[in-house]
Amino acid sequence: MDVGKIVHMNGGDGKTSYANNSFFQGKGISLTKHIREEAITSLYSSTLPRSLAIADLGCSCGQNTLSVVSEIIMVVEKLCQQLKYASPEYKIFFNDLSGNDFNNIFKSLDSFKHKLLDEIKTEMSPCYFFGVPGSFYDRVFPDRSLHFVHCSYSLHWLSKVPEGIDNNKGNIYISDTSPSNVVKAYYEQFQRDLSIFLKCRAKELVEGGRIVLTMVGRRNEDPCDVEYCCDDWDFLATALNDMVLQGIIREDQVNTFNIPHYYPSPNEVELEVVNEGSFVINHIELFETESNTSNDESDYDNEYDVAGCIRAVVEPLLVSHFGEAIIEEVFSRYKELLIDQISKERMNSVNVTISLTRKS
Repeated sequence: MDVGKIVHMNGGDGKTSYANNSFFQGKGISLTKHIREEAITSLYSSTLPRSLAIADLGCSCGQNTLSVVSEIIMVVEKLCQQLKYASPEYKIFFNDLSGNDFNNIFKSLDSFKHKLLDEIKTEMSPCYFFGVPGSFYDRVFPDRSLHFVHCSYSLHWLSKVPEGIDNNKGNIYISDTSPSNVVKAYYEQFQRDLSIFLKCRAKELVEGGRIVLTMVGRRNEDPCDVEYCCDDWDFLATALNDMVLQGIIREDQVNTFNIPHYYPSPNEVELEVVNEGSFVINHIELFETESNTSNDESDYDNEYDVAGCIRAVVEPLLVSHFGEAIIEEVFSRYKELLIDQISKERMNSVNVTISLTRKS
């Protein structure tokens, strides 16, 4: 699986698009607002740059991307008013893999600018926007060209499916039936990827530059402990395996399909930051987002379609491996499993957010 070419969220603005199925990510962005505000306030107050370069890595598309940008600019503009300091010019970089629907972002920029100016109500310097395709597990920007990096709900995606997990049969991620070598391979791939990510950002950020990262994670140290994020993939694996039993897809197709995700604990994230050594940890927080707010099925269908969120994220991977013909069937089955689970218990997802400063 060539993750760089295959992994992207569903584009456009249709029913199954990421733009219309990212409420879960929006909740997380809202809950971490105070961490970003602290980071950008500290950065700007201590440096007062005339030109402020901000990068959103793994930006995807939809209103979540622009809401973060708006939030950051408004914090800086408020600071400028308080300090009686001239507004800086803004350089905003949207980064994601080349398959991302960048056009969805660009088409929204005119209305975004007008709305932003209306909300700020004071004169601000120009704001320039750039699309930057490429993997953030490599260099994306020139040396010391960025002041602030935001990366939300992207770093749990690995650069590739871990090697040596051919024996993870019947599973598509880490499960309580996964052999120990599978768990080890996933963790080691996460370690390598996060270390590379940090090394690249350390070269791209100015001294004292800030990073805020949010990723889906887990509360417990044991990766096999069942939490909601792992349930997602167990439900999808169940749907696929049921389709094998009915002869709709082949068993070997499921056995060779693994999700390039890893959901870390806060300790695992912190350990890798310390080991890499380029950043000071300012703040690390574990928080939960509730994925459903009602046990009523009609409310779930109409407003909190968690199955739609998962489809928007993983459909391109499934199409690449199984073909388009199974998509409606697999997500119909997946949704039934999910609704049954929601009827029995609340489903919360665990998230890890960390705020970092580049060392001098």
